[in-house]
Amino acid sequence: MKSKITLKDLAAILGVSVSTVSKALSDNPEISLPTRKKIKQAAEAYNYIPNNIAQSLKAKSTKTLGVIIPAILLEFFSKVLYGIEIEATQRGYKIVICLSNELLKKESESINTFITGSVDGIILSLAEETQRLKSYNHFQKAQQYNLPMVMFDRVVEEIPCDKVTVDDFEGAFNATKFLHELGERKILFLNTIHSITVGVLREQGYVEAMKSLKLDPQVLRLENYNQIEKELTKMLQSEKFDAILAAEEYSAALAMNVARLNGLHVPNDISVMGFTNGLLAEHAIPSLTVVSQHAEFIGRSAVKLLLDRIENKLPEEPVHKVIKTRIIERNSTKHKK
Repeated sequence: MKSKITLKDLAAILGVSVSTVSKALSDNPEISLPTRKKIKQAAEAYNYIPNNIAQSLKAKSTKTLGVIIPAILLEFFSKVLYGIEIEATQRGYKIVICLSNELLKKESESINTFITGSVDGIILSLAEETQRLKSYNHFQKAQQYNLPMVMFDRVVEEIPCDKVTVDDFEGAFNATKFLHELGERKILFLNTIHSITVGVLREQGYVEAMKSLKLDPQVLRLENYNQIEKELTKMLQSEKFDAILAAEEYSAALAMNVARLNGLHVPNDISVMGFTNGLLAEHAIPSLTVVSQHAEFIGRSAVKLLLDRIENKLPEEPVHKVIKTRIIERNSTKHKK
């Protein structure tokens, strides 16, 4: 196997200084156009690969952002990631993606990887286990290394860093009011994400809306999706509900299936509504009414905020950008008369 050619090797082959080769490859105007062209052609012919680590140390910038997400299969995070990649590319940055799989250990390992100087900043959404255990030492370590960090969606107040969130409380509050305006009175809140901040805030928004409407809130908290069919069936067979508001998209889709298995028509007998506007919601039968979180915009906003922090364009105090939600009405809820 051939050894990788170095800048020094390339300079020796061409009979010029290392400095000349380096300047030519970076299009420095000090080097004439013919010389730059000749050196670039030689570099290509010899498969010369620049030492990005060395260049980063010299420039004190890697032009790379680290991204940590809890799950790749959830469409919300896929859309956020798309927004991050689009905005980063437009700003001349690359991204390195790590997946925590909802585990504290993997999240901490990713932070340790990034604080070695491989990235200029971090964008992340907290793992479920991190929030449940309230273990944040790895984030404090990143801050000790002066590594800028933006949290999105799942965030904690204990870590003073820039944040991008949607107004989950208001989103659930408005969703409950929306169902009430359709004539629904007995509304069940289905929460499979009650151990993370967004699930807590959505439940709080629902409860406050029900109280403001002088209705009794009823919450079904479950640990995982596998419990939905059994536990929701019990509730549907013991009480008549007008609507189900689920804390996220997948639970809402499963709730529609359970309603049908129990002989209920969606939406004539029961309305169903969820969060996140993904392909599942759009192509479910019937299509799902949702609270849209504008996932791609969250991703782009997180990049803008991080780069503004890196470029010293923000005040010293952390910035918290809150994005408003929007209800997208489809066929899983009754239509206004």
